[in-house]
Amino acid sequence: MKKHINFIVIPLLIILMAMKSDKAAYQYFTPKGKKISYGKMMKQIKEADVVFFGELHNNAMSHWMELEIAKDLVAAKGENLVMGAEMFEADGQLLIDEYLSGKVKKKYYDDQARLWPNYKTDYAPLLKLAKDNKLKFIATNVPRRYAAIVNGGGFEALNDLSDEAKKYMAPLPIKYDATVGCYKKMEAMMSHMPGAKHGASNIAKSQALKDATMAHFILKNWTKGQTFYHFNGSYHSDDHEGIVWWLKQQNPKLKILTITTVEQENLDSVADTTDLSRADFIFTVDEDITKTY
Repeated sequence: MKKHINFIVIPLLIILMAMKSDKAAYQYFTPKGKKISYGKMMKQIKEADVVFFGELHNNAMSHWMELEIAKDLVAAKGENLVMGAEMFEADGQLLIDEYLSGKVKKKYYDDQARLWPNYKTDYAPLLKLAKDNKLKFIATNVPRRYAAIVNGGGFEALNDLSDEAKKYMAPLPIKYDATVGCYKKMEAMMSHMPGAKHGASNIAKSQALKDATMAHFILKNWTKGQTFYHFNGSYHSDDHEGIVWWLKQQNPKLKILTITTVEQENLDSVADTTDLSRADFIFTVDEDITKTY
């Protein structure tokens, strides 16, 4: 009998020791610094109107997690899931729609869509998921040429654009608030850069145009009962500012959840406690995770 017990217990101890020594690649935390499982987080995400995944653009784990969440939202929400991303500009929506519907071949889409350099590894799987499940994927960002116009001449410079051009941005005038934390910090930071002192405000306004436009196209393509899952650099949704701030100005009743990505050495806790206030879920990733570029 004793030999029989040992036969069971010893392998079990070996397994437990192996589990204890496993290296974790990521861990989710709440704003209170408590660990939360992926499953518990997903229960909340499935009930949200809008979900923001604040990625680090070159972090492989960010992109893997974006896709995993998307797959689970497809399973839970079906046709009531809409996806969209900062990485696609609004004037490219027709091309995305044509590609997802099968009217345009991948070759022509890839050639004409002004894709980010890491598209094939990081964003193509999300488009494929949308295509395979007949879901909408929204190009939410303002065309970069218009952000550049603001960077050079402020919001006033947009007034000279054609009505056609204005379709690809948030409605004018842009109600910019320089006291919003992310813009205030950007203005302060840029004012100390050589040669940027007088243009610091315009740089922040350029970012605000992007945020306002992304909020505009999210609301335009969301209806009650749906979940809009949005991918963006963490800057655009951290601290519930950026895109989130613009959404709240237009629809304060929206149930919005945010995820931010943090790289650190140890995943037992959030290393920098100031990161805890950045989002509803803090996605901590081993700092040695492979970069996609």
